[in-house]
Amino acid sequence: MSETKNRNALTSLPTDYEVGYGKPPAATRFAPGRSGNPKGRPKGSKSRPKPPALNEERMKSILMQEAYRTIKVNEGAGQVTIPMAQAVIRSLAVNAVKRNQRAQRLFTQLLSTTERENKRLADEWLDTAITYKVEWDQELARRKRLGIDAPAPIPHPDDIVINMNTGMVSVRGPMTKEDKVKWDELRGRKREFETELAELQQMLIDDPTCSYRHIVEDDIEHTRKMIAIIGRVIRD
Repeated sequence: MSETKNRNALTSLPTDYEVGYGKPPAATRFAPGRSGNPKGRPKGSKSRPKPPALNEERMKSILMQEAYRTIKVNEGAGQVTIPMAQAVIRSLAVNAVKRNQRAQRLFTQLLSTTERENKRLADEWLDTAITYKVEWDQELARRKRLGIDAPAPIPHPDDIVINMNTGMVSVRGPMTKEDKVKWDELRGRKREFETELAELQQMLIDDPTCSYRHIVEDDIEHTRKMIAIIGRVIRD
């Protein structure tokens, strides 16, 4: 029955049917109403996800996505949206406050581990900053003594400020070549503003009774603000 139907379907094609791109020979075409895979997928079979490549860490990616997926939690009379990880830690802390010994123990361990890791990183950063500053100070002194003209390091050791009382390290200068270009541009703008400020102040000295004095004073105030803004960004 089906073979007769297929033959009828093939003979029903127009006589002027052309074979070409997208038009296979009539004898190889699927007959209407007949599946190209008559057996179909075996019963009970399931499509399996492709295993990750050797250089992939798919579980870590999934974990990070879930940890920072935001959810709504009740807080007071309303709700707030926070990351999943924060919600878990908050729930743990609340249970610890309620004298749940297991929660208290786990929360204390997490806190202690985090503080130790932060201190370790801070100590490493302090040691790195001290070593960098001392070695480059010695190198710059050697260059000066021998008359060697070479590019200054980035960051410059003078821009690394170390507070030995607190162990805090701050960098008050450019960290990369791109940063240095921006800093140099800002220094140039600051010098321009300082020159403009001196000229404006001199105008008031030369003509203290000028009719446009209030305009000059406004310009002076604006120029001082711009100098202060740039001064907060870059080191003199």
